[in-house]
Amino acid sequence: MSATQTLARTLRLADEDNIVVAAGRIEPDTDIAPGVVARQRVPFGHKIAARPIALGEPVMKFGQIIGFASKPIEPGDWVHEHNVEMHDFARDYRFAEAARPENILPVEEQATFEGFRRANGRAGTRNYVGILTSVNCSASVARFMAEAATRSGMLDEFENVDGVVSFTHGTGCGMAGSGEGFELLKRTQWGYSANPNLGGVLLVGLGCEVFQIGRMKQLYGIEESETFRTMTIQESGGTRKTIEQGLERIREMVAAANAATRETIPVSELTLALQCGGSDGYSGITANPALGVAADILVHNGGTAILSETPEIYGAEHLLTRRAKNREVGEKLVERIKWWEDYTARNGGEMNNNPSPGNKAGGLTTILEKSLGAAAKGGSTTLNAVYEYAEPVTEKGFVFMDTPGYDPVSATGQVAGGANMLCFTTGRGSAYGCKPVPSIKLATNTPMYERMVDDMDINCGDILEGVSVREKGEAIFAEILAVASGKRTKSEELGYGDSEFVPWQIGAVM
Repeated sequence: MSATQTLARTLRLADEDNIVVAAGRIEPDTDIAPGVVARQRVPFGHKIAARPIALGEPVMKFGQIIGFASKPIEPGDWVHEHNVEMHDFARDYRFAEAARPENILPVEEQATFEGFRRANGRAGTRNYVGILTSVNCSASVARFMAEAATRSGMLDEFENVDGVVSFTHGTGCGMAGSGEGFELLKRTQWGYSANPNLGGVLLVGLGCEVFQIGRMKQLYGIEESETFRTMTIQESGGTRKTIEQGLERIREMVAAANAATRETIPVSELTLALQCGGSDGYSGITANPALGVAADILVHNGGTAILSETPEIYGAEHLLTRRAKNREVGEKLVERIKWWEDYTARNGGEMNNNPSPGNKAGGLTTILEKSLGAAAKGGSTTLNAVYEYAEPVTEKGFVFMDTPGYDPVSATGQVAGGANMLCFTTGRGSAYGCKPVPSIKLATNTPMYERMVDDMDINCGDILEGVSVREKGEAIFAEILAVASGKRTKSEELGYGDSEFVPWQIGAVM
């Protein structure tokens, strides 16, 4: 990263760029570079033309195309929606040309954390008992159970258990009993059941829904145990009896979960979900690249980092296909991009419906610009695998999971895939938490961090003031280890996470 002559006010991110980024609000008639004067007021995080940009000429940021001039743009002009448009352009995927073997540290040299080792060998960073629901019709009962368990004081007896939480959702019936939508819900439910941050799971249904618990148990070959139980309201005799019986089972599971204690575990057992939400013009300059450094360190230590939000890497996917370990992995990512193009068209949308109004207010003009910044969370290592939504993540290293860009839906898929940690960057100030997985919130700019200090864990805005991206990435990695070992995040202290379980719903509601 280099700066224009007035470093404190603007940033030039690549030599090829024909814009600079405002590092603070710029007033009209302010000198921003030799011979370039701001022609309008420009909000911080927004773009200013550094040279003339002709009608139809690409607008360049990060050395990449983020859009095309919809009218002639003069040096010093504010560059945003009023003079930039998006249309399709050819991307050279150059599959696997940048793939390289990773230098993974031996286990004895890897960083460690204090986590919960499960019977199946996986490692958790938290120790919750979860109440999952097969259908929305059992959502209230699951919530009543969790509230009653908390009120009862049973958790006071079991200090190794982080809590009892209900994971409720709005589907499970009024849907096809097979096909794409059903498969997504099935993978999500059983993925959560198997997440190592849950020491016990109670699955509650109504009894007559499309998503039949018995059918799923048979399909997956799952038998009930002291850490996995199921029940339905209809078979149990109604609401009150279901709650009473459920509390008995929860108490048994809490006691069993309490037997787990933290022990030293190699960081290769961490699977980190990478998320960004409420992005702004600094997301791709500060927090996202710093998180990418942390992801690289994790991969070097043998761990796994999951990049997701397919609509938010749209237009930047060619940077990932070049890092794919082979052509097959790269082509699978392109196939998911094409699926999204068809999916949005079928539903009367377009890929540039993203960025959101808040993203645009923060300085992001097109999905191409947002995607280039979002992809930076994935660091620089080889892309080892591409997964569909909520599929179990089995490959180590850097991987991609196909999810929507909507944060709760995306993170739900990552947790179902096995993520036991999450890092979430934000420029506008997203309020978010993710039980059973702790979420570390990374602020892209100092003003927002100071305004929302009770929600943000780390300020990455000081990168604009001279802190290196590498140094900040190392600080993020250190925080990941601390939180994985039990340190509570800001969102955990605030109590977030009970309402953020949102499975991706595809298909007709019938």
